[in-house]
Amino acid sequence: MLRTENASSIQVHFSGRLIAVAVGSLMLVPAGYILPAIASDTISATSAKTTSSDESIRPFHINVPQSQLDDFRKRISETRWPDKEIVDDASQGIQLAQVQELVRYWGTDYNWRKAEAQPNSLPEFITTIDGVEIQFIHVRSRYPNALPVVLTHGWPGSTFEFIKSIGPLTDPTAYGGRPEDAFDVVIPSIPGASAGYRAGHPHFGPWW
Repeated sequence: MLRTENASSIQVHFSGRLIAVAVGSLMLVPAGYILPAIASDTISATSAKTTSSDESIRPFHINVPQSQLDDFRKRISETRWPDKEIVDDASQGIQLAQVQELVRYWGTDYNWRKAEAQPNSLPEFITTIDGVEIQFIHVRSRYPNALPVVLTHGWPGSTFEFIKSIGPLTDPTAYGGRPEDAFDVVIPSIPGASAGYRAGHPHFGPWW
């Protein structure tokens, strides 16, 4: 059972032991997280209108409509740029050429369907907690005594931050660890933190 203590921390109790999971926040956001944040603002508005009262844990699959991706790229292409900075360094802020290159990549080169397929290859679920739909990834270890651990992203952020951690945590022996180091991993998508995708009504923010 996934238990949410509050928006900033989650604790899992198991066999008398307490696993405290700290929430990481991103002070400097890599380019790969900025586009998903903007995109999820668009799709989260839709999901807010379709919140379910179904508290059962249901299978979940990402399928962002192509029309939303096309609209997002259209808005990127219509960006109105400010004048170029008048210095040759970053003393006046991020340089225009850098931002334009970043936006060009978001608008033309980024392969959303390839990114979408990655979490879709994992066990994904959705449930309702306190009236809010929560999407989460739940990967069980092959070791029977694995401890449960919840990995919670910060703001802005998404479950994509932890994808590469799943293997070492659930199957530590494949990475030089011991069976007793194994965890069952739960990665919830925190609403309102640029995270949330929904099939049909996306909520987990594309981490473009």
